[in-house]
Parts: sequence; C-alpha cells; structure tokens
Amino acid sequence: MAWLEFLLPLIFLFPLGAMAVIVIALRNLHDARVRSPFNARPLREPGQALRDRLDRAFANLFLNGALGPIVTLAPLVYGMGRMLFASRQNWLEWALYGALSTVLVLIYCFLLIRDFQHIRRIKLGLACELAVGQELERLIHPEAHPYYVFHDVPTDTDTIDHVAVTPFAVFVVETRARTRPFTADGREINVVTVEPQRLRFPGWSEHRPLVKTLRATRWLAEWLENRCDTAVPVRGVLALPGWDITCAGTPDGLMVVSGEGLAQLLSEIKPGHLDDELHDKVIAALIERAAELEKNTPLNEPSV
Repeated sequence: MAWLEFLLPLIFLFPLGAMAVIVIALRNLHDARVRSPFNARPLREPGQALRDRLDRAFANLFLNGALGPIVTLAPLVYGMGRMLFASRQNWLEWALYGALSTVLVLIYCFLLIRDFQHIRRIKLGLACELAVGQELERLIHPEAHPYYVFHDVPTDTDTIDHVAVTPFAVFVVETRARTRPFTADGREINVVTVEPQRLRFPGWSEHRPLVKTLRATRWLAEWLENRCDTAVPVRGVLALPGWDITCAGTPDGLMVVSGEGLAQLLSEIKPGHLDDELHDKVIAALIERAAELEKNTPLNEPSV
C-alpha cells in the first residue's frame, strides 16, 4: 500500500513531538510575580505592568528559541524516514523537504529577532518608568527628609539588603526567607525561637543569618565612623517575613523581627541621636558609595 510509505515515517517525528509538548508545558514555568508573606496579596513594584509584559516576552523568546530547532528539523527527519520506506527515490521530494526546513529556519530567525527587539523596547520603557518613579519618590522621601532608605548596599565582601537612616540611628536590615513546615494534620508551624547564638526553627536551627547581620552591622559602623570622623549609632535588624518571633535572647545591637510594621518600629527606636550635620554626612557617604560602585570606580576599600 503506497500510503504506508507516507504514514510510517511519522514514527520518527514522535520524539520531536514529545520534546515540543514539554517545551510548551514549560513555557510559563518562570513566573516572577511574588506575593506578600503577610497577607498573600500580589506585591506590585514601580513599572509592574511592564515587568509582567517583560516576563511574557521572555516566555515567547524561550518558546520560539526552543521550538525553532524542533520544528525546522521535522521536515528533514520525516524526509529521512521517507528514504527508508520509499520504493523509489524522488530527488524533487527531498529538495522540497530541504526547502521547507530552510523556510522554517528563516521564519524562526525572524521571530527571534522580533522577540529580541520587543524585549529591548520593553526594557527601555521599564528603565524610563523606574527613573521617573525614583524622581517622584523624592516628593515623599526627599534627600533632606530625616528618613532615608538605601537598597543593596555593598560592603567589602558582601551586600546589605537595606540600610535605613533615621534621625536616631542607622539600621542595617537583612531579610531571610524560610519555608514554613506543616504538621501531619496540615497545620502550619511558623514559630521561630531566637537565641543568642542561633535561630531555632521547627526541625532545624541556623546561626549564619545572625552572623551575617552582625558582621554587616559592624562593618557599616566602622565604615561610617571613618567617613564621618565620629561614631554613628548603627543597629542590626534581621527580618524573617511570615514567622512569629519568640525571643530567648539576641546578640547585642541586633533585633530579629517578622518584618510586619517594620517602618513604624524603626521610627520608634531611639538608640542615639544624629544631629543634622551628621545625618547629612551619613546620607552623603552612602549616596557617594553607591554612585562610585555604579561607575565601577575604585573605592578606598577593595570590594568583592
């Protein structure tokens, strides 16, 4: 039966079809949207709509980049199967398979170029929106305001998640996320006990978050003292969002909190006092460090 010569080569397309199904199933595997550990509501940042569009654009790029080789190889694989089962060779048919693969290659190259240009446009729009958003934030948090927050402040060997400057102290805020376990009956266990040398979670304990927060706090205190020529009150804060904190003792100069209501908490803590001149020096020093690192210029201290 002549039709079997065209049907049997489809067997060779099954592996490619299985790979295509896997690629399509995994295209939405990456989802950058996150929810608050406090109330499970989606967290929205400046430019969130463009961030969502950028995620979808990267998903399309992944889909076209992964499906392209599979689809373009399909005619060639089918043609090789035809060569095995055909009773006679038809070179015009083989040329047709080659031409079809070439056309598919050109189509997917065009799609990839389109996706790349689309991503560039979205990233440009996101950069512009973030830049304008940062300028607008100065209406609420101007540089002369007594409260100022820095993000991702680099030390000599690491990065501090957040640094908050208030009229009374400088706070080093480190954040750690830990998955909450469940009991056999499905109840969530979200209580962590803070001890002087470790964090006792349900089923395990850690000391590295305390050590890192203390190390970052001491580094910032020494660095600010050298830059401002005077001692600056610096306190460390370790935030564990979503956990209930039970305190059995913490290292000196360190607090462990859940993170909920953190802004109000920091505004009420008054371990010292920063006069206007010192307050401005601290902010200027941190702004200068961030600017120097962005320009990749050498600092007074080696950074890693």
